[in-house]
Amino acid sequence: MNKQQWEYIGRKVLRDPLSILGILTLTIVILAVIFGPLIYQVPIDDIDFSQASNLPSLEHPFGTNSLGQDIFARILFGGKISLSVGVLAMLVAIFLGTTIGAIAGFYGGVIDSLLMGLTDLFLALPQLPLLLLVIYLFREPIKNIVGPELGIFILVIIVIGGLNWMSVARLVRGSVLKLKEMEFVKAAISLGSNPNRIIVVHILPNILSIIIVAATLGVGNAIITESTLSFLGLGFPPDVPTWGQMLFQAKDYLTTAPHTAFFPGLAIFLTVLSINYIGDGLRDAFDPKSK
Repeated sequence: MNKQQWEYIGRKVLRDPLSILGILTLTIVILAVIFGPLIYQVPIDDIDFSQASNLPSLEHPFGTNSLGQDIFARILFGGKISLSVGVLAMLVAIFLGTTIGAIAGFYGGVIDSLLMGLTDLFLALPQLPLLLLVIYLFREPIKNIVGPELGIFILVIIVIGGLNWMSVARLVRGSVLKLKEMEFVKAAISLGSNPNRIIVVHILPNILSIIIVAATLGVGNAIITESTLSFLGLGFPPDVPTWGQMLFQAKDYLTTAPHTAFFPGLAIFLTVLSINYIGDGLRDAFDPKSK
């Protein structure tokens, strides 16, 4: 795609009110988690039982949790982890899905059957129980190798990304099958170009729109999955305040201190919703049939 096409797509996205809302909301969230801790320098791990479960106030805008820790500061800190997990897990899923889909679609035959059979196998597996099983089995070994926080971070990214590539693979395969029959690809094949070069140079740039849309929507899915793992107690350690971990810690205080669950849940809701709005806008912008 050339510069003019990208500019046209950008204009279409910016004409969609929901896309604009998503972009503004996500920008605010990202700026808040990056620069917020530099401005709001309240410790995230100081325990003060005299301030336990306080309601929102000027001193603590989002209130405090059961240990007297500032919820706003912990949301700002945890946002970096949750967003990082979402982006990196999405990159893993996009890499695996694009690679498998492109190879299956271009080479066809037995390779296509094997790879699509593998894709169908992963689609048939119950994702959440499998996620819990893999995390449970490998959590301690990887923690012993690289430490508790980094180990869980790496494991969560690999597991979430490794179990969410299938839809991308199917989308990419279908597009590659169509592009493979076009004249410019047939010309490259007849000239004896290397198959890998044909895929990278001629095919992938023409399916970039599909990959971008899938990547955008994949970030939101990864954030939800990480939050689910943390809520079930199989994510990050309790002293790492991801948004899902904060919900897990707040589940016992829903009746006495509902604000401890409301604000982390709101952060997840706004972030995922804004990402989905952006993804929907991009999908409509890339669709040649849309008005």
